[in-house]
Amino acid sequence: MFSWENPEDRIAIVQMNAELRHAQLELLSAECATRQLRLRYSTEDIARFAEQEVLRKAIATAGALHQYYSSIPKQLSAEGGGSGSGAVKLDEEQIRRSIADVSDYLRRQREHYYPLGTPLSDRHRAMMQSFFSPGLLDRIRIVELSGVRIPVPAFYSEAKIRGFDNLPDIRHMASLTFLDVVVCNEKLTERELFHGLVHAVQFNVLGADLYCDRYVRSFLRTQAHFTVPLEAHAFALDSRFAQDPAQGFSVEGQVRLWMKEGRY
Repeated sequence: MFSWENPEDRIAIVQMNAELRHAQLELLSAECATRQLRLRYSTEDIARFAEQEVLRKAIATAGALHQYYSSIPKQLSAEGGGSGSGAVKLDEEQIRRSIADVSDYLRRQREHYYPLGTPLSDRHRAMMQSFFSPGLLDRIRIVELSGVRIPVPAFYSEAKIRGFDNLPDIRHMASLTFLDVVVCNEKLTERELFHGLVHAVQFNVLGADLYCDRYVRSFLRTQAHFTVPLEAHAFALDSRFAQDPAQGFSVEGQVRLWMKEGRY
């Protein structure tokens, strides 16, 4: 068993959490793909007409994953863990104030970074034009930070006092989208650019106020940044892009579909 007191174990723990985050993103992608199946096909049709070998492998994989992950909560109980911010409750007035705080933060950061941003390069524009509208690509600005990090919101201090211990770690996130500005803590990769542009589409389709409302309420419900539907959808779409960048699709169409189906 690992011990945080052991320097070698600390390195292993950091690596373990990095691998867990990667696994979580892949699981979200698989969950989104499965939701598409559930929306379009009945279980009876899948059982009758699916390729049986593929279906057996999918069932076996899902079963093995369920068995593995469902065994972990027992360990959490044994260690006295698993509570964290899950017990934190806010009343409606506090929720609305939190939504306003997030909205204000996004707008302030957008106003700060927009003058520092540059338009998409010709190479990036050519790569993204099969997924995003020309109008969106025209508006987007990119900022790659060097020697500094995106600042933590002022309201984080109060949130932590209330018991929220799993807020998004902004200083260690690869990038954030502030409405139409993608700001990178690290060197911009094609997948990170795609992810940031998905959020820009979400802001454009939902509007900033509704986006913040859906994000905050979902975070309070799921208690995790990665499981907020707005974020989960962005990860699922950037995973789809990474698997085949040459196979274009309309990100706006996907966002509007999730809006119509009430999935945000």
